[in-house]
Amino acid sequence: MPAAPPDGAPALHVESLDVTYGRALSALRSVSLTVPHGAVVALLGANGAGKTTLLRAVSGTLRLHRGAITAGRVRYGDAVLDGRDPVAAVRAGVVQVPEGRRVFAGLTVDENLRAGGLGLNRRAPAQVREARERVFTLFPRLAERTRQAAGLLSGGEQQMLAIGRALMAAPRLLLLDEPSLGLAPMMVDRIAEVVREINAQGTAVLLVEQNAGMALSLAQHAHVLEVGEIRLSGDAADLARTDAVRRLYLGETTDAADGKGAA
Repeated sequence: MPAAPPDGAPALHVESLDVTYGRALSALRSVSLTVPHGAVVALLGANGAGKTTLLRAVSGTLRLHRGAITAGRVRYGDAVLDGRDPVAAVRAGVVQVPEGRRVFAGLTVDENLRAGGLGLNRRAPAQVREARERVFTLFPRLAERTRQAAGLLSGGEQQMLAIGRALMAAPRLLLLDEPSLGLAPMMVDRIAEVVREINAQGTAVLLVEQNAGMALSLAQHAHVLEVGEIRLSGDAADLARTDAVRRLYLGETTDAADGKGAA
């Protein structure tokens, strides 16, 4: 299980962050947000708004995509993460599940899970077993397929494996990038349940999700990114009631939503 930081200590601080790609394309401008320990924070926005870029900046994978932090800071507890590599983020307790699952298709389920612990300082066998038991409790289907090649799993099973692989590192903060993308409605519901369970076990979550209704139902706090800048922030339930969010992200018309409330 993730080790908790001191009471009241925020898990993640992103402060006035600027990110560019190729020294020319500005992807994020003066972005600031906090993810408290034990919280779920949702990040909404259209394609190209900068949501994935923000996760990459936190997880240390930005340079792999020719991006760079040009201003601002990223801190998790006492660990400074801006300018660091993914190994530093994982060792600090921050792990990303990228969009599109990206499992190692030619490796078995078991080998994918073992890969999730690479880069960490040597852990006791009991800790590794505890992490595996946590994954198999959340995803019993993976326990039945440990010797199956990951590339032969269904899309939903691959998403389970991607999340399970991240959990093998025992993160205190999980960065989830579009976990419901391309999944059947029943599997989307299951992924939402899993996010709730993971959070209930003490892991904070920064959630990027195209299913805004699901994201806002899971989160306590939410931000809306537009063209690299945060335009709206607040309590998730309050944001879900704003005209802009209802119209742009929940597919409602203001008139229809008002009529529903009046009924």
